[in-house]
Amino acid sequence: MTRKQRRLTMIAGALAVLAVAAALVLNAMRSSIMFFTTPGKIAEQHIAPGTKFRLGGLVEKGSLVRGDQLKVNFEVTDGSAKVPVAFQGILPDLFREGQGVISEGSLDSSGVFHADTVLAKHDETYMPKAVADELKKEGHWKDDYGNASKSNYGKTSAADAPGGVR
Repeated sequence: MTRKQRRLTMIAGALAVLAVAAALVLNAMRSSIMFFTTPGKIAEQHIAPGTKFRLGGLVEKGSLVRGDQLKVNFEVTDGSAKVPVAFQGILPDLFREGQGVISEGSLDSSGVFHADTVLAKHDETYMPKAVADELKKEGHWKDDYGNASKSNYGKTSAADAPGGVR
């Protein structure tokens, strides 16, 4: 074997090892990445009981039931379907009925989603793009979600300056 052939063989071998390593890393990352699923898509995707995933949607009005020892039950909806959620722990301060929520957990065999984590949106105008797109697709989008006026928090005008005129 000539020097040129050995060099090409080494390069080809190194590229093959690099490709296998990249495939293994990407395969490992795929199983740990979690996107949220809406209640309507749970039946379509045939999610097996015990599989961890994120459930996103709106907390159904009138569905929030608080129990003993920080147990909370509520329903998450996307307008086309509802999923009952059971959670034990402290809910975020901004959690309330009619608001956007993303819960991380798994379904049990009876179809109840047991949440390990509950995340609420951070203010009255924020909505994750994916949730907004899903609401638009389902026909439950309100124009004031995206067109809400911006708050003036942290902004000053000439009238606010010392000696300013109102």
